[in-house]
Amino acid sequence: MSKEKIGLCVCYDTKNFGSQLQVLATQKIVESLGYDYEIIRYKKKLTPVFLLKSLPRLFNPYFVKVKLKKIKKQKSIGKHPEIENQIRLRNQRFQEFVKKYFRNLSSPYLGYGALKRGAEAYDACLTGSDQLWLPGNLGSHFYTQEFVPEQMLKIAYATSFGVSQIPWYQRRRTRNYLNRFQYLSSRELKGSELIQELTGRQSITVADPTLLFSGDDWLSFFPDKRLISGKYIFCYFLGTNKEHREIAAKLKESTGFKIVTIPFLDHFVEEDVSFGDDRLFDVDAADFVNLIRNAEFILTDSFHGTVFSILNHKKFITFNRFREDSKDSRNSRIDSLCSLLGLAERRYQKNIYDSVNREIDYKSVDQKLGKLRENSIRYLSDALMDISGERKKG
Repeated sequence: MSKEKIGLCVCYDTKNFGSQLQVLATQKIVESLGYDYEIIRYKKKLTPVFLLKSLPRLFNPYFVKVKLKKIKKQKSIGKHPEIENQIRLRNQRFQEFVKKYFRNLSSPYLGYGALKRGAEAYDACLTGSDQLWLPGNLGSHFYTQEFVPEQMLKIAYATSFGVSQIPWYQRRRTRNYLNRFQYLSSRELKGSELIQELTGRQSITVADPTLLFSGDDWLSFFPDKRLISGKYIFCYFLGTNKEHREIAAKLKESTGFKIVTIPFLDHFVEEDVSFGDDRLFDVDAADFVNLIRNAEFILTDSFHGTVFSILNHKKFITFNRFREDSKDSRNSRIDSLCSLLGLAERRYQKNIYDSVNREIDYKSVDQKLGKLRENSIRYLSDALMDISGERKKG
């Protein structure tokens, strides 16, 4: 077994089930390929120089929008002390998941200087999946691996821009950091197009890390556990669309199944105070997977809600969380997934009962997924093998 150590630039401590699951999958696939790894913990140091360098972010509309959304959410939740307490409990479950499943954590690198020095301990650095190249993230210089020495191997695995176009004022900086990577891949077809457009280099479209393992593999990670008695519809909505809740209510009426939700993750949605029969807070990422495993139907606007529905061969419908004409739309990741696996009909169109109850040819889906999985693992294996070989681009 190789002793090379990989530094993982991943979003491990976010309060998001999908993010934590793909970090777990990333570390497991790196382990399975025979490499040691460490999740890099970067803690920003609030020095006068750091604050001065951060000022341009205040003029970044993407960054400002994210911050304002968080402030709005906290203000709304503050009006509901009982919900605030429940969310505090759920946040604790997120932290416990980190302690239980992410054991190879680096010592904290406090400040950018310490991060740059710490990078020298690795033989390569890998930026994982998720929307780590969002325009609002550019100012941190972390997921872009700008702290990594020029000669060190830099790999992007399934990294997503989260948007369909790069703002004009970020195109040069984006091109510069992309060109420092020896290996580039994206989770979305649109992401691969953006890489080629900006750098002139080919980029492979690979599977999200969670898709590198089968439903049976995930059973070995998280044993099956039924959290809800009786038949239920699992509604996992991260967006704010009121109509999606109304459609779910119609499905409940036609089936007699109760609705189970995990509310207030990305937004405070007033309807979610009363939407659903069981509103869950005391759950972690393993519980999230089990809620999908044991549901009769899944209605979601989430990428990973869709992923684990597919891995568990469930009947599901995926809604668009964003309007197609929105410049902030992140629908492309689900578009890519459904396109690659032949599941375009699982996007919501009309008549929810007929749509969700339609049989899915999972034999065909698994064949397509198997090829995607094989190509994705080959890409990552080839990239990691280049640690001791010739440094190359492409």
